[in-house]
Amino acid sequence: MTEPLEKRLEKAMAELQAAQEAVARTERELRQASFAVLSSDRAVRATVGPQGELTGIEFLDNKYRDMSPQELAASVLEAASAARLKMNRHVMKAMAPFTEPSAHVPELKGFELDWERIFGPDVLREDDEDTARDDRATPAWRDALGDDGED
Repeated sequence: MTEPLEKRLEKAMAELQAAQEAVARTERELRQASFAVLSSDRAVRATVGPQGELTGIEFLDNKYRDMSPQELAASVLEAASAARLKMNRHVMKAMAPFTEPSAHVPELKGFELDWERIFGPDVLREDDEDTARDDRATPAWRDALGDDGED
């Protein structure tokens, strides 16, 4: 015997309200997110904000003094791109639950997002660094102390 329509509607409304609250929490969290990444030569740390915008560049240990302009530019671009990629992946993971079908309301099938089209193909590639390290945003206080979270 199927559930009465009123009961199914009540469940759907409760799930919709829970989803709206979860989306609002996720949006608040994403507005505060930032990622800082070191270049592979450890000369530059780039920080990006919630929309992938560059919010900070640090030149570490005066290494830039021994670099050519091209090397320095490459380090800056590498770190900024890697930080932006981390932010894109963070957004993707945070939003993934909202794309899945409903467990309680079979009529709500979920939807698919083309993350590659939104963020570019790199966002779907698995990165050894991402799987080896914790993928949470770097707290601002750690950036202020100069601790990049690496051992």
